[in-house]
Amino acid sequence: MASVNKVIIVGNLGRDPEIRYMPSGDAIANIAVATSYKSKDRNTGEQKELTEWHRISFFGRLAEIVGQYLKKGSSVYVEGRLQTRKYTDKDGIERYATDIIAENMQMLGGRQGMGGGDSYGGGDDMGYDAPPSRPAPRQAPPAPAARPQPKPAPNFSDMDDDIPF
Repeated sequence: MASVNKVIIVGNLGRDPEIRYMPSGDAIANIAVATSYKSKDRNTGEQKELTEWHRISFFGRLAEIVGQYLKKGSSVYVEGRLQTRKYTDKDGIERYATDIIAENMQMLGGRQGMGGGDSYGGGDDMGYDAPPSRPAPRQAPPAPAARPQPKPAPNFSDMDDDIPF
């Protein structure tokens, strides 16, 4: 039986990314992203905006990029998968937490949000797409080419078909 575990989140960071490093030197970044939606209260008819918070973890090169370019308030698009973990809290009670493990990320918004529309994501090395290419240096305009000969106009006089419009 086939299965799919895919999550897409578009929202804003609620705080600056938290960056840690494993003993191997690989980076781990954690962010909290807020998404919201509007719903209508059945009893009062009042519009309410509800906010949901999502914990998202990044690993490797993608984590380094998150730490370098994202900050509180940044808009971000994230693709990943859900992962639930079990832990014991300080009172000895077993609890569960569901996080998103990011596989792709795209910064949204303008330069003030540090997002330029660059896309970062998966791959074998958790790398990212090449940065936008720099514009080519200005060169002299090319010499004018020879003008192409115009095509002869079509001859419609031999058509005996009446078009009904």
